[in-house]
Amino acid sequence: MSDLLLDTCAILWLTQGAELTPEVRLAVKKQNLHVSPISAWEIANLVRKSRVALTVPAANWFRLAAAKMAAAIPELSVEILADSCSLPGSPPNDPADRILIATARETDMAIVTRDKVILAYSQAGHVRAMVC
Repeated sequence: MSDLLLDTCAILWLTQGAELTPEVRLAVKKQNLHVSPISAWEIANLVRKSRVALTVPAANWFRLAAAKMAAAIPELSVEILADSCSLPGSPPNDPADRILIATARETDMAIVTRDKVILAYSQAGHVRAMVC
């Protein structure tokens, strides 16, 4: 199995101790975890919209969460950003989801998510994903 890229929802659920599928629980323990900088942006937007409450600034929270999960933060490269605009098939419309998908494709990682649109894109064979 490859390394895992956590979707923003998976980051939030892992830090909150939410129940995960047995397959993902095992994979998270055995594989290298990664969290994209775009997830920090998404979390900051959730805070701005009062959908998530944090006790520290979003950037600090994100770095602390990544460290606690022993997750690496891959570079958000020019190639990933550009490739997110030319994904094959019918990719999600959400720019952050497209960036996560491009990151996973570029770095050969599987995305851990519950996002139905990303999972459908995975079922079409364009990116690997695991349901959390």
